[in-house]
Amino acid sequence: MPSQDEPHLPKGRPRPFWTRHLRAEVQFGLDLVVLTAAFVVSYLLRFDFSIPADYLRNAPTQLPVVVLIQFASVLLVGIYSFVWRYVGLTEVKAFVRAAAYSALLLLALRLGLPGNLDAWRVPRSIILLDTLLAFGGLLGIRVVRRVLYERFERNHGASGATEASASKRALLVGAGSAGVLASRELRGRGNRDIEPIGFVDDDPRKQGTVINGLKVLGSSTDLTRLISDLAIERVIITMTASGSGVIRSILDAGERAGVEVRIVPTLHEIVAGQVAVSRFREVQIEDLLGRDPVRLDDEKVRDFVAGKCVLLTGAGGSIGGELANQIARFNPLRLVLVERSEGALFEVERKLKDLWPQINISSFLGDVSDASRTAEAFRRWRPHVVFHAGAHKHVPMMESHPSEAVRNNILATRSLGRIAGEYGVETFVLVSTDKAVRPSSVMGASKRVAELLIQDLATEFDRSRFLAVRFGNVLGSAGSVVPIFREQIGRGGPVTVTHPDAIRYFMTPSEAAQLVLEAGAIGAGGDILILDMGEPVKILELAKDMITLSGYKAFNEIPIIFTGLRPGEKLSEELELSGEDIDRTTHPKVFRGRLAAYHPDEVRAALDRLQTLAEQEDQSGIRRFLSEFLPEANLERREEPRPEPPAARPQATIN
Repeated sequence: MPSQDEPHLPKGRPRPFWTRHLRAEVQFGLDLVVLTAAFVVSYLLRFDFSIPADYLRNAPTQLPVVVLIQFASVLLVGIYSFVWRYVGLTEVKAFVRAAAYSALLLLALRLGLPGNLDAWRVPRSIILLDTLLAFGGLLGIRVVRRVLYERFERNHGASGATEASASKRALLVGAGSAGVLASRELRGRGNRDIEPIGFVDDDPRKQGTVINGLKVLGSSTDLTRLISDLAIERVIITMTASGSGVIRSILDAGERAGVEVRIVPTLHEIVAGQVAVSRFREVQIEDLLGRDPVRLDDEKVRDFVAGKCVLLTGAGGSIGGELANQIARFNPLRLVLVERSEGALFEVERKLKDLWPQINISSFLGDVSDASRTAEAFRRWRPHVVFHAGAHKHVPMMESHPSEAVRNNILATRSLGRIAGEYGVETFVLVSTDKAVRPSSVMGASKRVAELLIQDLATEFDRSRFLAVRFGNVLGSAGSVVPIFREQIGRGGPVTVTHPDAIRYFMTPSEAAQLVLEAGAIGAGGDILILDMGEPVKILELAKDMITLSGYKAFNEIPIIFTGLRPGEKLSEELELSGEDIDRTTHPKVFRGRLAAYHPDEVRAALDRLQTLAEQEDQSGIRRFLSEFLPEANLERREEPRPEPPAARPQATIN
């Protein structure tokens, strides 16, 4: 078996001799030699290479005791578990601790042993010298090993680069912790693709300094000049948390200079161990949103989920799949995935079982609008927590099928909620939408009625917490604007935008799922919780950014055409109602909207009426009733002027 610190090398790569043969037993042997030699040299130095006879007689007795104590100290601090390819300050501190432990124990023996055991009492000066030499030597052979390994990697990488193609000269933008880690990885492994030339950083205190062997050459305002002067071929953004404006300016500078721009993975990916900091990727549209990273109150979420059975509807969708992944992080007793699409259910179950093999995951194929089928899931697993993410969310599609919006978004929610209440679930969380605010679409109106239904269920089943969580668009979700833009760009355009002034709120799936979990943990019964979506994004700018990130010029190489707002769509969405009492919660990105609840009799009568209209397939009747029941709604069909005739291509859906 190779030692734990033997570096992993690609298959077929020759191993340097110090990694091929330096097994664990060889490392122990080397350490034994170093500790023994340090003790002998300490005596020689202490007595100027002329050791008195009395001390010379005692030294062989003391040697095994000293070496044994030092070995024990090394094992105590876990030095043999370190990966010495990455030896750094943390490992040096471990050596200092081991040295201190052994020196203190030897000193205690020196002072505590009786006089008749004088031969075992190591002189104080020898203890000091030996500690310095012994642990300095142990650290030294590991540093030498790392230096030899890195030299081998650089030489091998350089020869490989010569055989293939020259390394690309790169500037690292950001000389913080992520930049240092990235530079260390690049220089240590002899990367054949990238040659780091220096740093760019806006901190004036870092200007002109040398960090990990690379000089900070200037600030971001000098980027264009540095690219030209230093013949830079790639710019790498090495900041794990940076504003969208900073990334956009770097991207623009790289585009003007004709060089590639890459970025380190997100902090979440690095911390989760999914990728190394040096696995650079292309800048993505998520990087330009300007969103601060979400910080969960892990203790509250863990108390909410850990050790409980959690049932999730719509598990095969974008939000459902990410919610399932986030729930699994907190070790639920069981995660029940409910989905009516067998293909989507199969995929989400497969992925989750690969990622979380220790979690009990159960699949349930069924439609929550089928009350008897849904009750079977509750009888089988008795869930403590329910997340209801299953819904029809496509605005234009629901404009054409109002009865389906009523059946799936309202009546199915009522059926599921009543079953949950009857089985005494602890918490029921409805995933809602910003389109429920002053709804202009059937989809938005149906979700607003579902919110009112949740408030009614909270009064009917007071043993359970029923609450709703409202947020905007999720990047990359099925049928949303980003994947359609990506498809249109891949075909060479045109990219279709409904209106040049259309704006929307956006979140990443991971951020939305984490905040839904947080909201479920802190919300009270009857709450409508509103997630902070940050600044809204202009759809036209989103389209232009995606075209730029794909390596094209908007309007010139990839045309953008405007198709006009479709029935049910707004120029801008909202997240709060005028007159709502918006309160802060314990989480800075979750707000509580105290909406005035309707009288239970009014809500139940409305649900019965909607059920009748849906059964009769009375589409216009549904539209009229929703407009009457929700005074803030405006569901009139209208034809919007189109700035330009639509092309015979799929239109981007803004959900």
